[in-house]
Amino acid sequence: MGNDTSALAGAVLKVYESGDLDRVEELISPELVDHNQPVGTESGIDAVRVLVRSVKEGFPGTRIEEIFQGVTTDGWAVSQWRMTAVHTGDWFGVPATGREVSFTGIDLWRAENGRMVEVRHAEDLLQLQAQLTV
Repeated sequence: MGNDTSALAGAVLKVYESGDLDRVEELISPELVDHNQPVGTESGIDAVRVLVRSVKEGFPGTRIEEIFQGVTTDGWAVSQWRMTAVHTGDWFGVPATGREVSFTGIDLWRAENGRMVEVRHAEDLLQLQAQLTV
């Protein structure tokens, strides 16, 4: 189970690079519990769709580097990552700046039956915001 969850977590990161919303359906359960869900989204999978779409529109050349990937003894995949991109589109109300950005985050994913069913995540959005507004 651990290796499958780790592979799924890596595949989810690649979705943020590609913007492929069809892959979201393959990797994420409709019943996803997102413990850090954005305000105004109806379900966990909806939150993932919104974020993937927003990343693709605001940062079309996004690259995700996996800094660390591991699996806990109880089967959660742990991913530390760095996103680098150029801000060429709207990002949650911030118009394109043309600036290169780089920030990090950590995701913890739990899978059942080949799809992600639960996620806890923390992104350094303060670091991102500072790069977009300074």
